[in-house]
Amino acid sequence: MDYEPLMDAAWPAVERYDTGEWVLRAAVGVTQRANSVWPREAAAEPEAALREAVQWYRKRRLPLIFQITDTPANAGLNDYLDAQGFTRQSETLVMARPAGVDPPGQAATGKVEIRDQPDEEWLDLWWSVDGRGGQAERETACTILAGCPSLYALARDDDGGPAAVGRLALVEGTGGIYCMATSPFHRRRGYASTVLQALLCEGDARGLASTWLLVTAANHAAQQLYSQAGFEESGRYLYRQQRPRRTLTGC
Repeated sequence: MDYEPLMDAAWPAVERYDTGEWVLRAAVGVTQRANSVWPREAAAEPEAALREAVQWYRKRRLPLIFQITDTPANAGLNDYLDAQGFTRQSETLVMARPAGVDPPGQAATGKVEIRDQPDEEWLDLWWSVDGRGGQAERETACTILAGCPSLYALARDDDGGPAAVGRLALVEGTGGIYCMATSPFHRRRGYASTVLQALLCEGDARGLASTWLLVTAANHAAQQLYSQAGFEESGRYLYRQQRPRRTLTGC
């Protein structure tokens, strides 16, 4: 399955420009995904396409970043960006789980609430773990979340406090797991697994053909959690960022 269109729809940028080959995406710097180029098609003239992308992001005062799936079709673009001095960073696995796969049984931890909109408790917990920036950036993140029909899960501890959250983006008959976050005070107690299982059950109840998620290659603990729930690696991507052309000096 081609997950790139699904990923693009599940985490939509606030602003986008389709060149016919590349999709340029921007969201005032909130997350790499929403502020990167998706090279949907190979550029017939890479040098001209790169110049256009440089100017588009420069006008928005954003670095030029590519999100490139690790496929033979993208090998030429990676070689070209290597020659241009672009960095390689944030290697990420795409993991998928077909419908009908039962995760290993375990006792549920806490109570899980499912809503079709994130409330303030959900947003507060997620942003406290994954957020970068202040109120303006949080509002942009909320705009991204609202760009795709989704389900939002929140697990509570025995005292009723929010312990963990997660999001299931509903895209073209599939589900994308996003925004998995656990409060620092509730980690290693099964809350993330409870949220994941609740979202998977909701997806199965809606007849989703498959569920997929994104996890950094360095996050082995999360990969183990997802593997135990029936997810397997289906692909990889990384980000390629343009190096600054001048060295900053002074204070």
